[in-house]
Amino acid sequence: MARYTMIIDTRKCIGCFACHIACQQENELPVEQSFIRFEDKESGKFPQVKYVVVPIQCQHCTHAPCVSVCPTTASYKTPDGRTLVDKEKCIGCKRCITACPYNCRIYLEGEKIVQSCNLCMSLVSGGGDPVCVTTCLTKARIFGDLDNPTGDFAKLLEQTRPLRADFRTHPRLLYIK
Repeated sequence: MARYTMIIDTRKCIGCFACHIACQQENELPVEQSFIRFEDKESGKFPQVKYVVVPIQCQHCTHAPCVSVCPTTASYKTPDGRTLVDKEKCIGCKRCITACPYNCRIYLEGEKIVQSCNLCMSLVSGGGDPVCVTTCLTKARIFGDLDNPTGDFAKLLEQTRPLRADFRTHPRLLYIK
C-alpha cells in the first residue's frame, strides 16, 4: 500500500497563491476559506536577511491530535497515511479544529461540518498529483509515495534531508528550508 507524502521546498515558494486558488476551486470552497495558508518568515540582520514563504496545510500527522479528540470518529487515519473527515459522521463540534497544532482545518458554515486537505485523492487515485502540486509555478511541491524507490520523489529524498514541522505529531508533509 502506498504511503503518500508531500515535500515543500520553501526555498522555491514565492507565495504566488496558485496552489491556494487551485485548492479552493478543486474543493469548491468559498473565497474566504482554503485548506492552504501561508506564513512569512524572516531571519538575519541587514544586509544578510533571509525571507521565505511557508505554505501550511494539513500535515496528515501520524499521531494526529484531531483524530483522538473527535467524539464521533469522523476524523480518522487511512492506511495510506491521510488524515480525513467523514462528512456523514461529523457533527461540527470543532474539537478537531482546536486540537490541530497547525490550524489547518476549516468549518464549512453551509454544511455545518469540518474539513481539511485530503491530498486530492480523487486525482491521485486516477494517477495524477494533488492540484496544489500541478499548479505550483516554481515546482516547490513534490508529491510521492514513501514506499516507491523510483522517480523524482525518491531522488529528492536521497539528495536532501527534509524537515518535519513537529516531531510530537510526526507530520507526513516535509519541508526543505
